[in-house]
Amino acid sequence: MMFQKFKDKKWWKILLSIVVVANILLVVFAVSSLKSESKRVETTAVEQITSYPLPEKVAFAGEKMPLELFDVREYLDRELISNAYFHSQTIRLIKLAPRYFPLIEPILKKNGIPDDFKYLAMAESALNPRAVSPAGAVGFWQFLDVTAKEYGLEVNKEIDERYHIEKSTEAFCRYLNDGYRNFGNWTMAAAAYNGGMARIQRQMERQKLTNFYDLYFAEETRRYIYRIVAIKLVVENPEKYNFNVEDSEKYPFIKTRNVEITGPVTDFGTFAIQQGINYKYLKDFNPWLRDDQLTNSGRKKYIVKIPVLN
Repeated sequence: MMFQKFKDKKWWKILLSIVVVANILLVVFAVSSLKSESKRVETTAVEQITSYPLPEKVAFAGEKMPLELFDVREYLDRELISNAYFHSQTIRLIKLAPRYFPLIEPILKKNGIPDDFKYLAMAESALNPRAVSPAGAVGFWQFLDVTAKEYGLEVNKEIDERYHIEKSTEAFCRYLNDGYRNFGNWTMAAAAYNGGMARIQRQMERQKLTNFYDLYFAEETRRYIYRIVAIKLVVENPEKYNFNVEDSEKYPFIKTRNVEITGPVTDFGTFAIQQGINYKYLKDFNPWLRDDQLTNSGRKKYIVKIPVLN
């Protein structure tokens, strides 16, 4: 009997209408839900992402940055945005600072280099003693081998002092002091460290100007000072930029003792065990040792750091 009713055209039309209306209601409900979810996500994103205001006054190495110039403000703003939202890298820099700054700060001070230059190491290598650039620049301060040798660092298949934090920092200081003598201010000395002294000098002569903030440079050099200053702003005041890293989460300074080497070492694996550590720690604290042995036919004196882990 029911089957006979459904065979009637009238009943088929009613059933078809019910199905169509139900489908329309389902589509409307789905679209409404998607819009609500999209609106919720969009609102949350707007609440989380903010633009950090620039400080009223900014200085690098004691030299005022002219924020009254629109391009200076915009370049600094660009680098501040990049570093404030480069979360993984910036958190790591904040954590690494207590481990490495105690090594380089006294050397900068001894050589008359402003303390702000420790942030240049963050910009150059992210405080990675083993950093190697595509161009072959190496270590904390990213020295090319020619420049490293010019400033007194040993570079060969067994020893590469570009990886030696203290010795490379001394060489870095010598370079900066040369730059300061050439250009008369630390901002230009830093720019020359990035772009090369000869190249900076050529641009000054070509443009008939001497102030970094007036000069036109290639993009990498042009952004360089702003990148260093932006890193300084964030690392010195991390909470202001929503970085909350507890002191207990920062990487501690590791004490070491010095062992003097004045002759050859046939096997640094055995040497490490004799010093009460493993080969891994020996290489971690002395990345400038580039081989598992040391010929040292000239009987040169080397100081190897042994971590004090107890």
